[in-house]
Amino acid sequence: MSTNSPNTFAESVMTVPKFRDRTGTSTPLVCLTAYTTPMAKILDRHCDLLLVGDSVGTVLHGLPNTLGVTLEHMILHGQAVVRGARNALVIVDMPYGSYEESPQMAFRNAGRLVKETGCAGIKLEWHEGIEETVSYLVDRGIPVMGHVGLLPQSFNSTGGYKAIRDANFAQTIIDSALSFQRAGAFSIVIEGVAETIVKDLVKQISIPTIGIGASAHCDGQILVTEDMLGLFPNVAKFVKKFSDMENFVDNAVQKYAAEVREKKFPSTEHIYTTKAKEIK
Repeated sequence: MSTNSPNTFAESVMTVPKFRDRTGTSTPLVCLTAYTTPMAKILDRHCDLLLVGDSVGTVLHGLPNTLGVTLEHMILHGQAVVRGARNALVIVDMPYGSYEESPQMAFRNAGRLVKETGCAGIKLEWHEGIEETVSYLVDRGIPVMGHVGLLPQSFNSTGGYKAIRDANFAQTIIDSALSFQRAGAFSIVIEGVAETIVKDLVKQISIPTIGIGASAHCDGQILVTEDMLGLFPNVAKFVKKFSDMENFVDNAVQKYAAEVREKKFPSTEHIYTTKAKEIK
């Protein structure tokens, strides 16, 4: 398959029911983050789901963590990704502070995200009481993807990004996932959880599990696109760099800068010439 050809598994439009039905199938679900229209157009050829993650804050806006991301950020980037995605399911993160207060608050903000972006659904990180909120949203027609394990929006309370490796927390993670399932979530992201815990979890879940640092036992995988492309020198243990875009971009800019300083660019082929006047 050429790099420009569409993935045969992504040739038809993905929907929430189709995605949910991929639980336990032999073909894992392919998911990546997206924040812009050009990137969404490329990823759409190969992915089943594009997540407009609140990681946009750290990846594109230079924030130290995701806590500073606003609903307006998510709407703006959600609109951009939906414009570029023809087949992949587009899900948008609810940012910190936009859903924790009450189910009613969550519905107002989730409704804005869906109406103003055209996305297929939203993603929520687990917190105490999340089951009521998810049920409230699902009952009102908003598909919800859950997120358990390492929770970036809990950065301050956990003291940073820490993987769940202690077996004593296994039941807590499983209970969190089951609470999403009971409430009607169509899928769950599992982040930074030890393989043995994940193996037990997926046996008890009947909706798709999407792993990020959670082993191949999940129904699919997701990474931050810029991480897997190699745009950043430092990435988490669970990231595999499938390219070296940092050096690729650096080399291209170095060549551009050199040609500008040496007045080699723009050359004749890159400039406009005047048109001769039409002779009557």
